[in-house]
Amino acid sequence: MKARLAMTVGDPRGIGPEIVAKALADSRVGERCDVVVIGPDESGVQVAESVGHWLPKGGAKLAGELSGLAILRAVQMAIAGEVDGIVTAPIDKSALHAGGYDYPGHTEMLAHLTRSHVAMMLTSDKLRVVLATTHIPLREVSQKLSSRSIVETARITRDGLREWFDIPEPRIALCALNPHAGDSGRFGNEDSDILAPAARAAGIDGPFSADTVFVRAMRGEFDAVIAPYHDVGMTAIKVASFGSAVNITLGLPFPRTSPDHGTALDIAGQNRADASSMIAATLLCASIAARVRPRAGRRANADRQTDSRSAAHPSRAR
Repeated sequence: MKARLAMTVGDPRGIGPEIVAKALADSRVGERCDVVVIGPDESGVQVAESVGHWLPKGGAKLAGELSGLAILRAVQMAIAGEVDGIVTAPIDKSALHAGGYDYPGHTEMLAHLTRSHVAMMLTSDKLRVVLATTHIPLREVSQKLSSRSIVETARITRDGLREWFDIPEPRIALCALNPHAGDSGRFGNEDSDILAPAARAAGIDGPFSADTVFVRAMRGEFDAVIAPYHDVGMTAIKVASFGSAVNITLGLPFPRTSPDHGTALDIAGQNRADASSMIAATLLCASIAARVRPRAGRRANADRQTDSRSAAHPSRAR
């Protein structure tokens, strides 16, 4: 059975419409997916679910408003069970804000809309990186990192690797915050005072220095690395796999994937965009949907059977 996926066009000023069209034209996508394209009319790609009209010279505010409406509609469809997952083309975060949506990006917006605790993962055939903090200034990272947040990120990561990637016993490492993991306090105490106890509590390895932990993961020692802040994790995965990596939001009630790049406003409309990551995101979303759908079906059947027994025997009701 093909996966039915919602695919948002993203910011209509960028390369979103182009990579959506190229992904839809890929034979692998057609063989494995039924795609419902969501976005504005006149954006350069045919949409099945329109959220309004794009004007050729529309500005950031309109682009952000339409981008946000498409995300809202995709989430509604996923929660209602009309689609098995969501694939999102890139948005412009400042435009999203100008359009009336006060979120740093897709990840935070999806978490709010679904009331979920989530984690951002970038994955490829070479490396998986999960962020303990996402879109915040570097000066705030040490304030935001806590044992609780790291333990929660590790839990979400472990569950995601088990359920969505079929890894029964995930091996997870924690990347250090400071050079050489603090070097016994010489370069900071966060690694010894916060990260090391959190790693023990979460049942993961580390913290290990950033200059070695990603290499160790790429050599097969770990299934994923939790990075303490955005750029250390994003730099590692994009150096390893730019153009083929996929952004996935762990912890949602449905799979959501996106390409590993932004809107590329500078090349929009020139037919120069590489759709490889968008195609990879679509195929990964379909794979996860196929993996979790049977399990969800079995759980639903078990719940119905339990409800049926409970109705026949009220004393068994929970």
